[in-house]
Amino acid sequence: MRILFITSNRLGDAVISTGVLDALQKRYPAAMFTVVCGPVAAGLFEADPRCERIITMEKRRHDRHWIDLWRACCRMRWFMVVDLRGSLIGLTLRARRRIIVRGGRRPGRRVEQLGEALGYRRTPMPRVWISEKQRAEAVAALPEGQWLALGPTANWDGKIWPPERFVELAQALKAENLRPVVFYGPGEGERARAEPVLKALPEALDLGGNRSLGEVAALLQRCALFVGNDSGLMHLAAAAGTPTLGLFGPSRASEYAPAGRLARFVEAPGPEGHAPIEGLGVAVVLKAATEILHEKDVCASDRRSD
Repeated sequence: MRILFITSNRLGDAVISTGVLDALQKRYPAAMFTVVCGPVAAGLFEADPRCERIITMEKRRHDRHWIDLWRACCRMRWFMVVDLRGSLIGLTLRARRRIIVRGGRRPGRRVEQLGEALGYRRTPMPRVWISEKQRAEAVAALPEGQWLALGPTANWDGKIWPPERFVELAQALKAENLRPVVFYGPGEGERARAEPVLKALPEALDLGGNRSLGEVAALLQRCALFVGNDSGLMHLAAAAGTPTLGLFGPSRASEYAPAGRLARFVEAPGPEGHAPIEGLGVAVVLKAATEILHEKDVCASDRRSD
C-alpha cells in the first residue's frame, strides 16, 4: 500500500502540511509514503520512518518539473494520491483514490483548510520527525538552560521586525532568566539579516546556517520560547512544540498564524495584509511573550499535579 503525498515547495506551507501527513499515516498504518516537495522542505521528512522516498521538485521552465514528476511516478500503481498543490498530475496517475486540494488563496487558516479537505473533523496539528542523531547533535550544540529562540529573518524584508526591537525584547526578557539564541536559514542573505541582532547581543548563541531541519527542530525543542517573524522557521518552532510567538505585519495571520498548543501571534496595527511591521511595538510583543511563558508554567504545574 503506497501513498503519494505532494506538498509545497515552500518550507512554511510544507510544515503546515505535516499534520495531514501524520493523520494519513495513522489512518493507514500499513501504508508507506512517497513525499514530493521542494529542496528547502525535503529535510522535514528525512527522519520519518514511514517515508520511503522523497522526490525533490525544482521548478523548471514551461512547467517541465511536473513532467519530470509524472515520469518518476507513472510506473507505480498508487493506493492513493494526495495532491496539496492542486495540479493535474493526480488525475493522470494510476490510483485507487485521489484527494486534490485546489490551489489559490481563500479565507481561513491554511492548517484548517487542509484538514477539512481531507475530511478531518479535528484539525491535524503539524509535527516534526527527528532522528536520534539529530537529537544528539542538538544536545551537543545547546546545553540545558532557559533559552529564548529568536527568528529575526524572513523570505522578504517587509515581514522583518526591526533588528533593534529583537535586541530590546531579548534584553527585557532577561528578567525571565532567558538567554538568547539566534536562528536563521542557510545562505549569505539569511546571515546578513541576522547579523545586526548577533552584533548587538554578543552573549547570544549563533545557531543559524546550514543545519538539517531535523536538528533545527530538536534545537527549538530545547528552547523555552520562540519569537520570530512570519516564516518557515516560525512554523517549524510551533510544530516542534516550542511555545511560539509569531510576529505579523503585511502577511496574514488569519491564514498563516502558527499552529500548536502554545502557539500565539501578534499583529501590527492596520488593515490585514497591508500593515507595516514597523508599527508593532516592543511593549506589545513583550506582553504577549510573558503571557505565553506564564501559561507554559501553569500547564507544567498542572501536569505535575496530575
